[in-house]
Amino acid sequence: MTETDLAYLELTEVAGLIQAGELSSVAVTQAMLDRIEALDVTLGSYALVLPELALAQAARADAEIAAGTLRGPLHGVPLAVKDLCWMEGVPTAAGMTLYADFRPDEDATVVTRLQEAGAVILGKLQLTESAYADHHPSVTPPKNPWSAEHWPGASSSGSGVATAAGLCYGSLGSDTGGSIRFPSAAQGLTGLKPSWGRVSRYGVFELAASLDHVGPMTRSVRDAAAMLGAIAGADPKDPTALQTPVPDYLAALEGGVAGLRIGTDPAWMGGSADAETQAAVAAALEVMRGLGAEIVEVTFPDIRQAVKDWFPLCGVETAVAHARTFPSQRDAYGPALAGIIELGRSVSGLDLQRILLRREDLRGRVNALMTGIDLLLIPAMGFAAPSLAKMGTLGTDDALMNSLLGFTCPFDMTGHPSLTLPGGFTPARLPVAFQMIGAHGAEALLCQAGHAFQQATDWHKHHPALG
Repeated sequence: MTETDLAYLELTEVAGLIQAGELSSVAVTQAMLDRIEALDVTLGSYALVLPELALAQAARADAEIAAGTLRGPLHGVPLAVKDLCWMEGVPTAAGMTLYADFRPDEDATVVTRLQEAGAVILGKLQLTESAYADHHPSVTPPKNPWSAEHWPGASSSGSGVATAAGLCYGSLGSDTGGSIRFPSAAQGLTGLKPSWGRVSRYGVFELAASLDHVGPMTRSVRDAAAMLGAIAGADPKDPTALQTPVPDYLAALEGGVAGLRIGTDPAWMGGSADAETQAAVAAALEVMRGLGAEIVEVTFPDIRQAVKDWFPLCGVETAVAHARTFPSQRDAYGPALAGIIELGRSVSGLDLQRILLRREDLRGRVNALMTGIDLLLIPAMGFAAPSLAKMGTLGTDDALMNSLLGFTCPFDMTGHPSLTLPGGFTPARLPVAFQMIGAHGAEALLCQAGHAFQQATDWHKHHPALG
Protein backbone atom coordinates (compact mmCIF):
# COMPACT_ATOMS: atom_id res chain seq x y z
CA MET A 1 0.00 0.00 0.00
CA THR A 2 1.40 3.39 -0.99
CA GLU A 3 1.22 6.43 1.28
CA THR A 4 -1.45 7.87 -1.01
CA ASP A 5 -3.47 4.66 -0.90
CA LEU A 6 -3.30 4.73 2.89
CA ALA A 7 -4.36 8.38 3.02
CA TYR A 8 -7.44 7.76 0.87
CA LEU A 9 -8.74 4.67 2.67
CA GLU A 10 -12.21 5.06 4.08
CA LEU A 11 -12.49 5.57 7.82
CA THR A 12 -14.03 2.15 8.34
CA GLU A 13 -11.38 0.50 6.16
CA VAL A 14 -8.46 1.90 8.12
CA ALA A 15 -10.29 1.13 11.37
CA GLY A 16 -10.50 -2.52 10.34
CA LEU A 17 -6.77 -2.66 9.64
CA ILE A 18 -5.88 -0.96 12.93
CA GLN A 19 -8.22 -3.08 15.00
CA ALA A 20 -7.00 -6.29 13.32
CA GLY A 21 -3.42 -5.38 14.21
CA GLU A 22 -2.32 -5.00 10.58
CA LEU A 23 -1.56 -1.31 11.11
CA SER A 24 -0.88 0.62 14.29
CA SER A 25 -2.80 3.76 15.10
CA VAL A 26 0.50 5.49 15.85
CA ALA A 27 1.88 4.65 12.39
CA VAL A 28 -1.32 5.77 10.66
CA THR A 29 -1.45 8.96 12.73
CA GLN A 30 2.18 9.77 11.98
CA ALA A 31 1.61 9.19 8.27
CA MET A 32 -1.36 11.57 8.42
CA LEU A 33 0.67 14.20 10.28
CA ASP A 34 3.45 13.90 7.69
CA ARG A 35 0.93 14.35 4.89
CA ILE A 36 -0.55 17.41 6.59
CA GLU A 37 2.94 18.90 6.91
CA ALA A 38 3.67 18.25 3.23
CA LEU A 39 0.38 19.37 1.68
CA ASP A 40 -1.47 21.69 4.01
CA VAL A 41 1.01 24.52 3.62
CA THR A 42 -0.70 24.93 0.24
CA LEU A 43 -4.22 23.74 1.01
CA GLY A 44 -4.67 25.58 4.32
CA SER A 45 -7.33 23.27 5.75
CA TYR A 46 -6.08 23.21 9.36
CA ALA A 47 -6.34 26.14 11.74
CA LEU A 48 -4.31 24.16 14.27
CA VAL A 49 -2.56 20.77 14.16
CA LEU A 50 -2.18 18.86 17.44
CA PRO A 51 0.61 16.32 16.85
CA GLU A 52 1.49 15.60 20.48
CA LEU A 53 -2.12 15.06 21.49
CA ALA A 54 -2.84 12.95 18.41
CA LEU A 55 0.16 10.66 18.91
CA ALA A 56 -0.66 10.23 22.60
CA GLN A 57 -4.24 9.29 21.75
CA ALA A 58 -3.00 6.91 19.06
CA ALA A 59 -0.60 5.19 21.48
CA ARG A 60 -3.43 4.79 23.98
CA ALA A 61 -5.65 3.31 21.26
CA ASP A 62 -2.95 0.81 20.27
CA ALA A 63 -2.53 -0.27 23.89
CA GLU A 64 -6.27 -0.70 24.40
CA ILE A 65 -6.70 -2.65 21.18
CA ALA A 66 -3.75 -4.90 22.01
CA ALA A 67 -5.38 -5.60 25.38
CA GLY A 68 -8.62 -6.61 23.67
CA THR A 69 -10.57 -3.45 24.50
CA LEU A 70 -12.40 -2.17 21.41
CA ARG A 71 -14.39 1.02 21.71
CA GLY A 72 -16.12 0.80 18.34
CA PRO A 73 -15.62 1.67 14.67
CA LEU A 74 -13.70 4.92 15.33
CA HIS A 75 -11.13 3.40 17.67
CA GLY A 76 -7.62 4.45 16.67
CA VAL A 77 -8.73 6.40 13.59
CA PRO A 78 -7.34 9.95 12.97
CA LEU A 79 -10.15 12.49 12.58
CA ALA A 80 -10.37 16.28 12.81
CA VAL A 81 -12.97 18.76 14.01
CA LYS A 82 -14.13 22.14 12.77
CA ASP A 83 -12.64 24.94 14.84
CA LEU A 84 -16.07 25.79 16.22
CA CYS A 85 -15.83 22.85 18.62
CA TRP A 86 -14.39 23.48 22.05
CA MET A 87 -11.43 21.39 23.12
CA GLU A 88 -10.21 21.77 26.69
CA GLY A 89 -7.11 23.95 26.82
CA VAL A 90 -6.86 24.12 23.02
CA PRO A 91 -7.29 27.42 21.10
CA THR A 92 -10.74 27.52 19.53
CA ALA A 93 -11.10 30.64 17.42
CA ALA A 94 -14.22 29.97 15.32
CA GLY A 95 -12.49 31.72 12.42
CA MET A 96 -12.42 35.00 14.36
CA THR A 97 -9.56 37.20 15.51
CA LEU A 98 -11.56 38.01 18.64
CA TYR A 99 -11.18 34.45 19.90
CA ALA A 100 -7.63 33.73 18.75
CA ASP A 101 -6.53 33.23 22.35
CA PHE A 102 -9.69 31.56 23.67
CA ARG A 103 -8.95 28.23 25.36
CA PRO A 104 -12.09 26.49 26.62
CA ASP A 105 -12.02 24.78 30.00
CA GLU A 106 -14.00 21.79 28.71
CA ASP A 107 -14.69 19.87 25.53
CA ALA A 108 -17.72 20.21 23.30
CA THR A 109 -20.01 17.22 23.72
CA VAL A 110 -19.21 16.04 20.17
CA VAL A 111 -15.48 16.12 20.95
CA THR A 112 -16.03 14.21 24.18
CA ARG A 113 -17.99 11.57 22.31
CA LEU A 114 -15.38 11.18 19.58
CA GLN A 115 -12.70 10.72 22.20
CA GLU A 116 -14.84 8.27 24.18
CA ALA A 117 -15.17 6.31 20.93
CA GLY A 118 -11.37 6.10 20.77
CA ALA A 119 -10.87 8.48 17.86
CA VAL A 120 -7.58 10.33 17.41
CA ILE A 121 -8.02 14.10 17.04
CA LEU A 122 -5.45 15.48 14.58
CA GLY A 123 -6.43 19.10 14.99
CA LYS A 124 -8.89 21.94 14.39
CA LEU A 125 -10.09 22.76 10.88
CA GLN A 126 -10.34 26.21 9.32
CA LEU A 127 -13.71 27.84 8.73
CA THR A 128 -15.33 31.07 7.68
CA GLU A 129 -15.68 33.79 10.30
CA SER A 130 -18.03 32.46 13.00
CA ALA A 131 -19.23 29.93 10.38
CA TYR A 132 -20.96 32.58 8.27
CA ALA A 133 -20.35 33.24 4.58
CA ASP A 134 -16.78 34.54 4.23
CA HIS A 135 -13.44 34.03 5.90
CA HIS A 136 -12.14 36.83 8.09
CA PRO A 137 -9.90 39.13 6.00
CA SER A 138 -6.89 37.98 8.05
CA VAL A 139 -7.48 34.30 7.17
CA THR A 140 -6.32 32.71 3.92
CA PRO A 141 -9.22 30.51 2.77
CA PRO A 142 -8.56 26.80 2.28
CA LYS A 143 -8.10 25.67 -1.33
CA ASN A 144 -10.28 23.12 -3.08
CA PRO A 145 -7.91 20.18 -3.80
CA TRP A 146 -9.72 19.45 -7.08
CA SER A 147 -9.00 22.98 -8.35
CA ALA A 148 -7.53 25.89 -6.43
CA GLU A 149 -9.50 28.30 -8.63
CA HIS A 150 -12.83 26.88 -7.50
CA TRP A 151 -14.87 27.35 -4.34
CA PRO A 152 -14.19 24.90 -1.50
CA GLY A 153 -17.60 25.58 0.05
CA ALA A 154 -18.46 27.54 3.17
CA SER A 155 -18.32 27.49 6.11
CA SER A 156 -16.92 23.99 6.73
CA SER A 157 -14.31 24.66 4.07
CA GLY A 158 -11.41 23.27 6.08
CA SER A 159 -13.37 20.15 6.98
CA GLY A 160 -14.09 19.53 3.31
CA VAL A 161 -10.55 20.18 2.11
CA ALA A 162 -8.91 18.02 4.78
CA THR A 163 -11.28 15.10 4.20
CA ALA A 164 -11.13 15.28 0.40
CA ALA A 165 -7.33 15.67 0.34
CA GLY A 166 -6.65 12.71 2.62
CA LEU A 167 -5.51 14.83 5.57
CA CYS A 168 -7.92 13.06 7.96
CA TYR A 169 -10.28 10.10 7.63
CA GLY A 170 -13.36 12.08 8.49
CA SER A 171 -14.28 15.41 10.03
CA LEU A 172 -16.99 17.32 11.82
CA GLY A 173 -18.69 20.19 10.04
CA SER A 174 -21.67 22.39 10.77
CA ASP A 175 -24.58 23.43 8.59
CA THR A 176 -26.66 26.58 9.10
CA GLY A 177 -27.51 27.37 5.49
CA GLY A 178 -25.69 24.57 3.67
CA SER A 179 -22.18 24.38 5.07
CA ILE A 180 -21.91 20.61 5.40
CA ARG A 181 -23.52 20.17 2.00
CA PHE A 182 -21.65 22.87 0.03
CA PRO A 183 -18.09 21.66 0.75
CA SER A 184 -19.19 18.03 0.46
CA ALA A 185 -20.74 18.70 -2.95
CA ALA A 186 -17.83 20.84 -4.14
CA GLN A 187 -15.22 18.24 -3.15
CA GLY A 188 -16.81 14.86 -3.83
CA LEU A 189 -17.59 13.93 -0.22
CA THR A 190 -20.40 12.30 1.69
CA GLY A 191 -21.90 14.85 4.07
CA LEU A 192 -24.62 14.12 6.62
CA LYS A 193 -26.64 17.00 8.07
CA PRO A 194 -28.67 15.34 10.82
CA SER A 195 -32.11 16.37 11.98
CA TRP A 196 -31.98 19.47 14.15
CA GLY A 197 -31.29 18.27 17.69
CA ARG A 198 -30.05 14.81 16.73
CA VAL A 199 -26.50 15.94 17.66
CA SER A 200 -25.76 18.10 20.70
CA ARG A 201 -24.55 21.64 20.02
CA TYR A 202 -23.11 22.12 23.51
CA GLY A 203 -19.63 23.61 23.28
CA VAL A 204 -19.99 24.45 19.58
CA PHE A 205 -19.72 28.16 18.78
CA GLU A 206 -23.16 29.42 17.84
CA LEU A 207 -23.97 31.10 14.55
CA ALA A 208 -27.76 30.85 14.55
CA ALA A 209 -29.03 28.55 17.27
CA SER A 210 -32.22 27.25 15.70
CA LEU A 211 -30.56 26.77 12.30
CA ASP A 212 -27.23 25.21 13.36
CA HIS A 213 -26.63 21.49 12.78
CA VAL A 214 -23.43 19.52 13.52
CA GLY A 215 -22.59 16.42 11.49
CA PRO A 216 -19.95 14.27 9.80
CA MET A 217 -18.13 14.81 6.52
CA THR A 218 -16.54 11.62 5.20
CA ARG A 219 -15.55 9.64 2.11
CA SER A 220 -18.45 7.15 2.28
CA VAL A 221 -21.88 6.65 3.78
CA ARG A 222 -20.53 3.82 5.93
CA ASP A 223 -18.04 6.25 7.43
CA ALA A 224 -20.73 8.90 8.03
CA ALA A 225 -22.90 6.31 9.75
CA ALA A 226 -20.01 5.32 12.02
CA MET A 227 -19.32 8.93 13.01
CA LEU A 228 -22.98 9.83 13.51
CA GLY A 229 -23.45 6.80 15.75
CA ALA A 230 -20.67 8.10 17.98
CA ILE A 231 -21.81 11.72 18.31
CA ALA A 232 -25.63 11.53 18.25
CA GLY A 233 -27.90 11.36 21.24
CA ALA A 234 -29.41 13.17 24.19
CA ASP A 235 -27.17 15.47 26.20
CA PRO A 236 -28.01 16.94 29.62
CA LYS A 237 -25.86 19.95 28.70
CA ASP A 238 -28.05 20.68 25.65
CA PRO A 239 -31.79 20.59 26.43
CA THR A 240 -32.57 20.91 22.70
CA ALA A 241 -30.85 17.60 21.89
CA LEU A 242 -33.37 14.90 20.98
CA GLN A 243 -34.19 12.38 23.70
CA THR A 244 -35.03 9.57 21.28
CA PRO A 245 -32.69 6.55 21.25
CA VAL A 246 -29.84 6.53 18.73
CA PRO A 247 -30.26 3.78 16.12
CA ASP A 248 -27.42 1.49 15.09
CA TYR A 249 -26.71 3.32 11.85
CA LEU A 250 -24.10 0.82 10.66
CA ALA A 251 -26.45 -2.11 11.20
CA ALA A 252 -29.13 -0.37 9.11
CA LEU A 253 -26.90 0.02 6.04
CA GLU A 254 -27.69 -3.25 4.27
CA GLY A 255 -31.43 -2.79 3.92
CA GLY A 256 -31.28 -1.56 0.32
CA VAL A 257 -33.87 0.63 -1.38
CA ALA A 258 -36.25 -1.95 -2.85
CA GLY A 259 -39.80 -0.76 -2.26
CA LEU A 260 -38.83 2.73 -1.10
CA ARG A 261 -40.72 5.66 -2.61
CA ILE A 262 -38.22 8.32 -3.68
CA GLY A 263 -39.63 11.68 -4.65
CA THR A 264 -38.33 14.05 -7.31
CA ASP A 265 -39.53 17.47 -8.43
CA PRO A 266 -38.46 18.03 -12.06
CA ALA A 267 -39.90 21.54 -12.21
CA TRP A 268 -37.97 22.72 -9.15
CA MET A 269 -34.77 21.18 -10.40
CA GLY A 270 -35.24 22.41 -13.94
CA GLY A 271 -35.65 25.98 -12.81
CA SER A 272 -32.63 26.11 -10.50
CA ALA A 273 -30.01 23.54 -11.53
CA ASP A 274 -27.65 23.50 -14.49
CA ALA A 275 -27.58 20.72 -17.08
CA GLU A 276 -24.70 18.82 -15.48
CA THR A 277 -26.43 18.76 -12.10
CA GLN A 278 -29.74 17.73 -13.64
CA ALA A 279 -27.96 14.90 -15.44
CA ALA A 280 -26.35 13.69 -12.20
CA VAL A 281 -29.69 13.73 -10.39
CA ALA A 282 -31.38 11.88 -13.25
CA ALA A 283 -28.62 9.26 -13.25
CA ALA A 284 -28.92 8.82 -9.48
CA LEU A 285 -32.67 8.32 -9.80
CA GLU A 286 -32.09 5.66 -12.45
CA VAL A 287 -29.63 3.86 -10.17
CA MET A 288 -32.22 3.89 -7.41
CA ARG A 289 -34.92 2.68 -9.80
CA GLY A 290 -32.63 -0.14 -10.88
CA LEU A 291 -32.15 -1.12 -7.24
CA GLY A 292 -35.90 -1.46 -6.79
CA ALA A 293 -37.03 1.96 -5.59
CA GLU A 294 -40.21 3.57 -6.89
CA ILE A 295 -39.58 7.05 -8.30
CA VAL A 296 -42.46 9.43 -7.61
CA GLU A 297 -42.92 12.94 -9.01
CA VAL A 298 -43.85 15.46 -6.33
CA THR A 299 -44.32 19.21 -6.11
CA PHE A 300 -42.13 20.77 -3.47
CA PRO A 301 -43.36 23.96 -1.76
CA ASP A 302 -42.13 27.21 -3.27
CA ILE A 303 -38.83 27.96 -1.55
CA ARG A 304 -38.23 31.52 -2.76
CA GLN A 305 -39.65 33.14 0.36
CA ALA A 306 -37.74 30.72 2.58
CA VAL A 307 -34.47 31.77 0.95
CA LYS A 308 -35.36 35.43 1.51
CA ASP A 309 -36.39 34.74 5.11
CA TRP A 310 -33.24 32.80 5.94
CA PHE A 311 -31.07 35.94 5.89
CA PRO A 312 -32.96 38.08 8.44
CA LEU A 313 -33.62 35.04 10.64
CA CYS A 314 -29.96 34.07 10.59
CA GLY A 315 -29.10 37.71 11.22
CA VAL A 316 -31.29 38.01 14.31
CA GLU A 317 -29.92 34.79 15.81
CA THR A 318 -26.33 35.74 14.95
CA ALA A 319 -26.83 39.15 16.56
CA VAL A 320 -27.98 37.40 19.73
CA ALA A 321 -24.95 35.09 19.65
CA HIS A 322 -22.58 38.06 19.29
CA ALA A 323 -24.34 40.54 21.56
CA ARG A 324 -21.43 40.58 24.02
CA THR A 325 -18.92 41.78 21.39
CA PHE A 326 -21.00 43.48 18.68
CA PRO A 327 -21.21 46.40 18.15
CA SER A 328 -18.77 47.14 21.00
CA GLN A 329 -15.88 45.47 19.10
CA ARG A 330 -17.17 46.09 15.59
CA ASP A 331 -13.66 46.74 14.21
CA ALA A 332 -12.63 43.13 14.88
CA TYR A 333 -15.34 41.81 12.54
CA GLY A 334 -15.04 41.15 8.84
CA PRO A 335 -17.57 42.76 6.48
CA ALA A 336 -19.76 39.69 5.81
CA LEU A 337 -20.27 38.74 9.46
CA ALA A 338 -20.77 42.36 10.49
CA GLY A 339 -23.28 42.77 7.68
CA ILE A 340 -25.49 39.83 8.71
CA ILE A 341 -25.43 40.98 12.35
CA GLU A 342 -26.41 44.51 11.37
CA LEU A 343 -29.23 43.08 9.25
CA GLY A 344 -30.43 41.08 12.23
CA ARG A 345 -30.32 44.08 14.55
CA SER A 346 -32.53 45.99 12.12
CA VAL A 347 -35.35 43.41 12.02
CA SER A 348 -38.50 44.45 13.85
CA GLY A 349 -40.37 42.15 16.20
CA LEU A 350 -43.35 42.10 13.85
CA ASP A 351 -41.22 41.16 10.87
CA LEU A 352 -39.48 38.44 12.85
CA GLN A 353 -42.81 36.95 13.89
CA ARG A 354 -43.96 36.89 10.27
CA ILE A 355 -40.76 35.01 9.36
CA LEU A 356 -41.31 32.52 12.18
CA LEU A 357 -44.89 31.88 11.06
CA ARG A 358 -43.78 31.32 7.47
CA ARG A 359 -41.07 29.00 8.74
CA GLU A 360 -43.62 26.86 10.60
CA ASP A 361 -45.81 26.84 7.51
CA LEU A 362 -42.91 25.55 5.41
CA ARG A 363 -42.04 22.92 8.02
CA GLY A 364 -45.62 21.69 8.00
CA ARG A 365 -45.75 21.54 4.21
CA VAL A 366 -42.51 19.57 4.03
CA ASN A 367 -43.72 17.20 6.76
CA ALA A 368 -46.91 16.64 4.78
CA LEU A 369 -44.94 15.99 1.59
CA MET A 370 -42.77 13.43 3.37
CA THR A 371 -45.81 11.41 4.45
CA GLY A 372 -46.26 10.31 0.84
CA ILE A 373 -42.63 9.38 0.13
CA ASP A 374 -39.74 7.85 2.02
CA LEU A 375 -37.02 10.15 0.69
CA LEU A 376 -36.66 13.18 -1.57
CA LEU A 377 -33.78 13.26 -4.08
CA ILE A 378 -32.69 16.71 -5.28
CA PRO A 379 -29.46 18.59 -6.12
CA ALA A 380 -27.15 19.51 -3.27
CA MET A 381 -26.64 22.83 -5.04
CA GLY A 382 -27.58 24.01 -8.48
CA PHE A 383 -24.12 23.60 -10.02
CA ALA A 384 -20.72 22.06 -9.50
CA ALA A 385 -18.15 24.04 -7.51
CA PRO A 386 -18.27 27.56 -8.98
CA SER A 387 -15.11 29.49 -9.71
CA LEU A 388 -13.91 31.88 -7.04
CA ALA A 389 -14.53 34.69 -9.50
CA LYS A 390 -18.16 33.63 -9.91
CA MET A 391 -18.64 33.39 -6.15
CA GLY A 392 -17.42 36.99 -5.95
CA THR A 393 -20.66 38.04 -7.68
CA LEU A 394 -22.92 36.17 -5.24
CA GLY A 395 -24.18 39.26 -3.45
CA THR A 396 -25.34 40.90 -6.69
CA ASP A 397 -26.71 37.83 -8.50
CA ASP A 398 -30.13 36.72 -7.22
CA ALA A 399 -30.28 33.75 -9.61
CA LEU A 400 -26.93 32.49 -8.36
CA MET A 401 -28.06 32.93 -4.75
CA ASN A 402 -31.26 30.97 -5.34
CA SER A 403 -29.40 28.25 -7.20
CA LEU A 404 -26.94 27.93 -4.33
CA LEU A 405 -29.15 28.29 -1.24
CA GLY A 406 -32.44 27.13 -2.72
CA PHE A 407 -31.67 23.44 -2.24
CA THR A 408 -30.06 23.77 1.20
CA CYS A 409 -31.36 26.49 3.50
CA PRO A 410 -35.01 25.32 3.40
CA PHE A 411 -33.93 22.18 5.28
CA ASP A 412 -32.06 24.22 7.87
CA MET A 413 -35.28 26.17 8.31
CA THR A 414 -37.31 22.96 8.73
CA GLY A 415 -34.67 20.84 10.46
CA HIS A 416 -35.04 17.83 8.15
CA PRO A 417 -31.98 15.57 7.72
CA SER A 418 -29.99 15.49 4.49
CA LEU A 419 -27.34 13.20 3.03
CA THR A 420 -25.11 14.63 0.29
CA LEU A 421 -23.50 12.18 -2.13
CA PRO A 422 -21.10 12.56 -5.07
CA GLY A 423 -22.87 11.64 -8.29
CA GLY A 424 -20.58 12.52 -11.20
CA PHE A 425 -18.08 14.95 -12.67
CA THR A 426 -18.15 17.89 -15.02
CA PRO A 427 -16.01 17.77 -18.19
CA ALA A 428 -13.50 19.89 -16.22
CA ARG A 429 -13.26 17.11 -13.64
CA LEU A 430 -15.12 18.89 -10.86
CA PRO A 431 -17.42 16.80 -8.63
CA VAL A 432 -21.19 17.03 -9.05
CA ALA A 433 -23.45 16.05 -6.16
CA PHE A 434 -27.02 15.39 -5.12
CA GLN A 435 -28.71 15.09 -1.75
CA MET A 436 -31.47 12.99 -0.25
CA ILE A 437 -33.85 14.42 2.34
CA GLY A 438 -35.65 12.32 4.93
CA ALA A 439 -38.36 12.81 7.49
CA HIS A 440 -37.31 14.07 10.91
CA GLY A 441 -35.21 11.40 12.59
CA ALA A 442 -34.75 9.37 9.38
CA GLU A 443 -30.93 9.39 9.34
CA ALA A 444 -30.82 5.57 9.38
CA LEU A 445 -32.99 5.38 6.28
CA LEU A 446 -30.87 8.01 4.54
CA CYS A 447 -27.72 6.01 5.32
CA GLN A 448 -29.39 2.82 4.13
CA ALA A 449 -30.34 4.36 0.79
CA GLY A 450 -27.04 6.21 0.37
CA HIS A 451 -25.04 3.06 1.06
CA ALA A 452 -27.08 1.17 -1.54
CA PHE A 453 -26.24 3.87 -4.07
CA GLN A 454 -22.53 3.75 -3.23
CA GLN A 455 -22.50 -0.04 -3.47
CA ALA A 456 -23.79 0.32 -7.02
CA THR A 457 -21.52 3.23 -8.07
CA ASP A 458 -17.96 4.37 -7.50
CA TRP A 459 -18.20 8.17 -7.55
CA HIS A 460 -17.16 8.33 -3.90
CA LYS A 461 -13.95 6.42 -4.65
CA HIS A 462 -12.50 9.18 -6.85
CA HIS A 463 -9.96 11.49 -5.22
CA PRO A 464 -7.99 14.59 -6.20
CA ALA A 465 -4.51 13.89 -7.56
CA LEU A 466 -2.27 15.36 -4.88
CA GLY A 467 0.39 12.67 -4.53
